[in-house]
Amino acid sequence: MAFSPDYVRLVLSENFEDAKRLLLEPLMAIHYAHLTMLTEQSIVTRADARAIRAALDGINLETVRQSVFDGSHEDLFFDVNARIAAACGEDAAGRLHTARSRNDIDMTMYRMRLREGLLSLAEAVARLREALLGSAARHHETIFAAHTHTQPAQPTTVAHYLLAVVEQLERDTARLADAYEVVNQCPLGACAITGTGFPIDRNRTSALLGFSGPTGNTYGSIATADFVLHAAAAAAVLLVGLGRVLQDMLLWSSVEMGYLRLPDGFVQVSSVMPQKRNPVALEHARALASKALGQMNAIQTVVHNTPFGDIVDTEDDLQPLVATAFRDATRATTLTAVTMAGAEFNAAHMRDRSGADWVTVTELADALTRDHGLSFGAAHAVVSALVRRVDARDRRLGVVLADVGREAGHHIHLSDDDLQRLLSPEHFVAVRRTLGGPAPEITAEAVRQSRGLLEADRSETTRRRQALMAASDALRSAVVAI
Repeated sequence: MAFSPDYVRLVLSENFEDAKRLLLEPLMAIHYAHLTMLTEQSIVTRADARAIRAALDGINLETVRQSVFDGSHEDLFFDVNARIAAACGEDAAGRLHTARSRNDIDMTMYRMRLREGLLSLAEAVARLREALLGSAARHHETIFAAHTHTQPAQPTTVAHYLLAVVEQLERDTARLADAYEVVNQCPLGACAITGTGFPIDRNRTSALLGFSGPTGNTYGSIATADFVLHAAAAAAVLLVGLGRVLQDMLLWSSVEMGYLRLPDGFVQVSSVMPQKRNPVALEHARALASKALGQMNAIQTVVHNTPFGDIVDTEDDLQPLVATAFRDATRATTLTAVTMAGAEFNAAHMRDRSGADWVTVTELADALTRDHGLSFGAAHAVVSALVRRVDARDRRLGVVLADVGREAGHHIHLSDDDLQRLLSPEHFVAVRRTLGGPAPEITAEAVRQSRGLLEADRSETTRRRQALMAASDALRSAVVAI
């Protein structure tokens, strides 16, 4: 049957190019693993297995990648099958496809590709965590005015802010790790959708391909798409959080705020305005994160309201989107990491701004509650009256405070020196030793703990990569032993 030229141009040719780029190596690994299992289970004779092995060994992957879709074969699977048959004969080649289908092959390839995307993204997140922890360790005492509702709120430290981001990234890492475990289950052996009557060993093929184990229900092995939705959802949460932080960093890089200066290698000048230092690296990171988030959401949309079974919506047309989404997410995260690793915070300017706009008066209300017996509600009212009445440049704070306190029925006497100490940003930060607070000793301990967690997470990602490498080595050894 000849395919329509329009169908070839609009679908088959495009899918063939995508498959060569993304799925050729997983497909070959699946062929070798399935052949090994069929031989060990005496489903295929050793003589046929060796002929098939020689045919597989003779396939030049670069030659396949350079081939052009000509309509003689429907897709990459049939193209490779033809190459195997040409090398070892139709009869032997046909035996390789015993007890399997393109359905379970496809779903296995998709999971193999996706787990690589998850590992790469997890590694990028670890790099960003490392960069932010390095900055946090240098800025335990770098005070700035944190904002709520876009307005100056309370003094905190750069370390405190960055540790909040790091904690979010730690949770992102846990979500990605959980998604990896969901993805890393092997559908091979589910065949078209109901399994097979042949005595296959699904655990063996799973192990040879580096999976944690086989999937369960054979219908679900082919029909479900929650593994890719789970991974996309974990990545989407990461990207939303990353975008919010990037928005802050771009604001901090503005001349008006002047908190952050990017390294020269991550800024660009205007073609007209020679004074410009445009923070384009962070802009690109934000754009890439937004693009990747859109792609992650598109994955959900493509799968939504599709039949629960074998359907192309979850296959040829979706997989390039999945690959690109994870690639762009990794690019955005890595770019943020390398940019922030060399960024400099203007500590003096941030400190100057942290004492303005009455951002420290919460501590005065706290002091009136702790030391003068006022309820916090009463203290809040007194301090609010103080802020309304006194000019920020007026140094007679003690007098005004005594007046507003007396009017409210409270005897309050604090010297100007006492008030200056209570209202200093340094004091505000130093007394906030609450778990998770900004006091330098608290953030120093938080950095220490986060570094320990980072090393543990990196070790786990390394373990997963090494498990894949070990499985690849075991597969090669098993194939040689045929």
